[in-house]
Amino acid sequence: MFYFTGNIPVLIQPIMNIEIHKIGDIQIAEVISEEVLIKNQEDALDFIVDLYYQDFEKIIIHEKNITPDFFNLETGIAGEVLQKFSNYKIQLFIIGEFTKYPGKSLKAFIYESNKGQRFNFLDSVELAVEKMSK
Repeated sequence: MFYFTGNIPVLIQPIMNIEIHKIGDIQIAEVISEEVLIKNQEDALDFIVDLYYQDFEKIIIHEKNITPDFFNLETGIAGEVLQKFSNYKIQLFIIGEFTKYPGKSLKAFIYESNKGQRFNFLDSVELAVEKMSK
């Protein structure tokens, strides 16, 4: 994110911490932040690059760190963002309470995603770590 001070752009990085979950040789990054970190595909790419170059290929992020528009499939944000993670072969698990979002299409999308291993929508970090460590 850029903000301008006079005519000089200043890069402002969102504040986030990484909690590392290690299971044997598997290293999982859980991103902890009070901010919305991913609002669009550009934010997703910045986020991916930051974690990818720290050697994380398995990432847990919380629902509150992603724009609510992501969960409205009509916006296309979910597809754009998840495509970026797929391009980098990053496993992404999103933790939250997804029943609050209306619409059958999101429920079906979550159901189908959770059948695979690349993207999952779960209700606990513990379950995410367990699934990612297999």
